[in-house]
Amino acid sequence: MTDTSNLTLPLLAAAQAQKHVTVNEALQRLDGVVQLTLRSRSEATPPGAVLEGECFGVPGGAVNAWAGRDGEVAQYVNGGWVFFTPKAGWRAFVTDRGTTDLHDGSGWRAGGVSAAPGGAGMQVMTVEQDVAITAGGSVTAALSFPARSIVFGVTGRVTDAITGTLADWRLGDTSSDDRFGSGLGTAQNSWISGPVNPFVVWAPTPLLLTANGGDFAGGTVRLALHYAAFTIPDAV
Repeated sequence: MTDTSNLTLPLLAAAQAQKHVTVNEALQRLDGVVQLTLRSRSEATPPGAVLEGECFGVPGGAVNAWAGRDGEVAQYVNGGWVFFTPKAGWRAFVTDRGTTDLHDGSGWRAGGVSAAPGGAGMQVMTVEQDVAITAGGSVTAALSFPARSIVFGVTGRVTDAITGTLADWRLGDTSSDDRFGSGLGTAQNSWISGPVNPFVVWAPTPLLLTANGGDFAGGTVRLALHYAAFTIPDAV
């Protein structure tokens, strides 16, 4: 055996010359895979600007140096790419999504906290988006809780001061327009912390921002949805 069975780390051979080369290669791989961070799982083309040791989850249909490496982890080392095959139970923080993903043996599960042998599982997610405030009495955000998710709440931050004739504003959805807060501030860096008793939404449910005592004119709010979702067992 020339490599370890789990992380495919190169092993020293008896009486091997240049032992430091093999040892350094193993350390480079450990440096990438232990406490695994993936810069992205969606980039299909190897980036031109990449840092030594950075790792990527190779998606389906990848090209160039990643062609034929679908589902593997690519690490940039010494000017080239080395690859690992993730196994069930591996976890990785995905930088461009802000999620900690779980590998179930077949693929990555965003926000996965469990993966049963038959395919069932649970995800816990935080999805963040900047919402531009447009003129009027209310704004329906493109940001939505997905169908059949369990809602825990919404947090946020005003990144550009909200302007208009309003006194303050409220945040909710079409069922309750102040579910996540009312009397919210308009100044830059005003914040929103709207936990709720968990409840289920059965259809995609967008956030609704409503002005109190006037209308919106402009501004930007960074909102984050916090929710859980279930994965059903695989088909047989």
